[in-house]
Amino acid sequence: MLHNDQLEQWDRDNFFHPSTHLAEFARGNLPQRVIKGASGCHIEDRDGNRMLDAFAGLYCVNVGYGRPEIAEAIADQAKELAYYHSYVGHGTEASITLAKMVLDRAPDNMSKVYFGLSGSDANETNIKLIWYYNNILGRPEKKKIISRWRGYHGSGLMTGSLTGLGLFHAKFDLPLAQVVHTEAPYYFRRADLDQSEAEFVAHCVAELEDLIAREGADTIAAFIGEPALGTGGIVPPPAGYWPAIQAVLDKHDILLIADEVVTGFGRLGTMFGSELYGMRPDIITIAKGLTSAYAPLSGSIVSDKVWDVLERGTDENGPIGHGWTYSAHPIGAAAGVANLNLIDTLGLVQNAGEMGAYLNTAMRDALADHPNVGDVRGEGLLCAVELVQDKDTRTFFDASAKIAPQIAAQMLAQDSVIARAMPQGDIIGFAPPFCLSKPEADLVVAATKRAVDAVLG
Repeated sequence: MLHNDQLEQWDRDNFFHPSTHLAEFARGNLPQRVIKGASGCHIEDRDGNRMLDAFAGLYCVNVGYGRPEIAEAIADQAKELAYYHSYVGHGTEASITLAKMVLDRAPDNMSKVYFGLSGSDANETNIKLIWYYNNILGRPEKKKIISRWRGYHGSGLMTGSLTGLGLFHAKFDLPLAQVVHTEAPYYFRRADLDQSEAEFVAHCVAELEDLIAREGADTIAAFIGEPALGTGGIVPPPAGYWPAIQAVLDKHDILLIADEVVTGFGRLGTMFGSELYGMRPDIITIAKGLTSAYAPLSGSIVSDKVWDVLERGTDENGPIGHGWTYSAHPIGAAAGVANLNLIDTLGLVQNAGEMGAYLNTAMRDALADHPNVGDVRGEGLLCAVELVQDKDTRTFFDASAKIAPQIAAQMLAQDSVIARAMPQGDIIGFAPPFCLSKPEADLVVAATKRAVDAVLG
C-alpha cells in the first residue's frame, strides 16, 4: 500500500530499533512494519494487515489489546495528576493502591514493593539492594551474583551481565566480574542423553555446589532465576529442580531473586511462578504482566527478611540513596490497578492455565512425531517447539540455516500468525495473551504445523 507520507523513510533515517541488525535495516533489507491498532489477540498494521499475536508483544500484553478499562484509567489519571515523584514519602492514590494489590497477591513473606519502569531497572535495583543488605550486615565481601546460562534478566550493565545469552555480552565488555553463571535447567539440551530428569537435577545441583565451593560461599550474595526460562528457550524446569536449588541456597545463606517479569500475574496459570515450583524468594522482580504493557512499570517485591535490614540501614546511615525520577509513576500505577482488577474480573489466570494446557497438548499432538521436531514443551501460556536436524542423535541445524526464523516468517506470511524465533537455537516460541480462545489456539497450532511442513517437509 502506498502512503502519502514519509513515515517509512523517517523510520529508516531516524529510529534506532533495539535488537535489530542496524545496517541491514538502514539499507532497507529488513522488513518494516508500522503497527496501527489492536484488539484482543490481534494487531493490525497501517496497511490493514491483521495478525494473531501469539507472543503478546514480548510476553507482556497479558489481558489482550484494546481494553478500554485500562485506557480510561490512564486517561483519568493523566487528567487528574500526570506526574509527581515518590521521593521522601510522597505517593499517589494509584501507586499506594497498586502496592497493596501486588502484596495481596504475592507470597506471604513479602513486605514492600519498589516501583521502577522496566524489568531491567528492577533487577538493577535488586542487585543494589542486596549489596546494601550485605554491607549493613557487615559482610562487604558477599557480593557475587549467580545466574544461569540462558537466563534473561535485562540489557543494562549489571542485568546484561546476569543475562546468560552471548548476544547480550558480545562486544559490550560483559559480563561484569561480580556475576558468575551456572548450568541452565534445560533437560532437552543435557550433555548426557542417558540422564533421567532426576539425574539431571542432581547434576545441576552438583554444578551449583561446585561453583559455590570454587568462588567461596562467603563471597556469594544471591542467586537469580526465572521460574521457567523465557528468552533462553521457553524451558520449564525439570521436576524437583527448584526445591533442590533452594536447599543449596539455604545451606549457604544465599538470597534468591525470582525474576517473574514473564511469569508474574498469571502466565503459568498461577498468580506467580514461584508458588507453582516451590520457590521461596527473598526478592521478586515484576514488570510485563503488572500493567500488561499498557504503560511502563516494574517492581521489586522485597521480603520481610530483606526489608528489616534495609530499615536498619537507614537508621544507621540516613535515607537510602536509590531512586528513579519515574519510580511509581502515577500513570503506570493507574494502568497497573486497572490491569490487576481486569485479570481478576475476567478470570484470566484460570483461563491462562486452561488455555495453556489446551495449546500445549494440541501442539504436541500436531508436531511431536515430526522427524525434525525434537521437543514440544511448555507451562501455562508458554509453549515452545524446538527443531533438530536429526531427532535420534539430537543433532541441531547449523545456525546459519536460520530454520526458526524461516518458520516464523512462513507462519506470518501464510496464516498471519506471529510467533517468535528464539535466540540461540532453532526454537519457535509462543506466549499469547491470556484471553486466547480455543479457535485462536487451533489457528496457532495449525499455522505452526503448516510452516514446519513447508520449511522442513
